[in-house]
Amino acid sequence: MIYYFTGDRVVDKNIQEKLEVCFDALRLTTVREKYAEFTKEALAESSSYAEYLLNVLSAECEARLTRRIVRRLRESHLQLEKNLDAFDIARIPAKVRQQFKTLLNGDFLNYNENILVFGNPGSGKTHLVSALGQELIYKDKRIYSSTCALLLQELLLAKKELRLTKLLKKLSRFDAIIIDDIGYVHQEKEEMEVLFTLLAERYENGSVMITSNLPFSKWNNIFKDPMMTAAAVDRIVHHSVILELNIESYRMDSAKKRTREEDK
Repeated sequence: MIYYFTGDRVVDKNIQEKLEVCFDALRLTTVREKYAEFTKEALAESSSYAEYLLNVLSAECEARLTRRIVRRLRESHLQLEKNLDAFDIARIPAKVRQQFKTLLNGDFLNYNENILVFGNPGSGKTHLVSALGQELIYKDKRIYSSTCALLLQELLLAKKELRLTKLLKKLSRFDAIIIDDIGYVHQEKEEMEVLFTLLAERYENGSVMITSNLPFSKWNNIFKDPMMTAAAVDRIVHHSVILELNIESYRMDSAKKRTREEDK
C-alpha cells in the first residue's frame, strides 16, 4: 500500500509503519497527528529538511507546553478567576505597580527570592499573588497556592502521620509556594512549628509568596515564640521583595462608588 502526500510524491507503507513505531516510542502525539500535513506543506513549498524538522518539532513543543500549563494551573490550586486581566492594577500604589510589572518576568524565582505582600483586608493582596502566580505558570513555572490555615492543616496532619518529610519533598518541587493570609487567624504553637519547618526548608532553596495583614512587628502573635519569630522573619526577609498595599479595601471602595451612583 502506498500513501500519497502530494501529486507524484509518495511514502511507502514500510516507512509509514516505522514512523508510527517511532512516534509511539518517543510519545510524539502531536507529530503523529500533524506530520502528514507538514509533509504536504514542505513538499509544496520545497522547504529544506531543517525547516521541515523545525516546523514539526515546534508543533510538538507548543502542544506539550499547552498541556503542561493546563496541568500546572490545576495543581496550583490558584483562584483562576483572580487573574491579571481581572486585576485593577491602577488601584495599587505606583511603586508597587512598578515592582509588580518587574516580578512578572519571573527572574526572582531564579534567585529563590521571596515576595511579601502587606496590606489591609480587601486591599487586593490575594488577587495580586494569584495573578502573579498564573503568569509565572504561563512561563512554565510550577506554583502551589494555599491559605495559611489550610496549609497548616496539611503540614500538621502529615507530621502526625509521620510523612512530613515526604510532603516537604513534594512541595520542594514547586518554584514558589503562595501562603495566603498569614496571621489572619491565630494558630496553635504546634502548627507554627510545622510552618517554620517549611520556611526553613524553602530558605535559599525556593521562593515563597506571602500575604499578611500584620506587619513584622506583630508576627510574634503568629509564631508565639520570640526566638522562632525572629528566625522566621530573618529567613523570609533575607532575599525578598516587599510590596505594601496601603490602600482602601476594594470591597469598601466599590460600595462607596455604588452609593455615590445611587445618590445621583
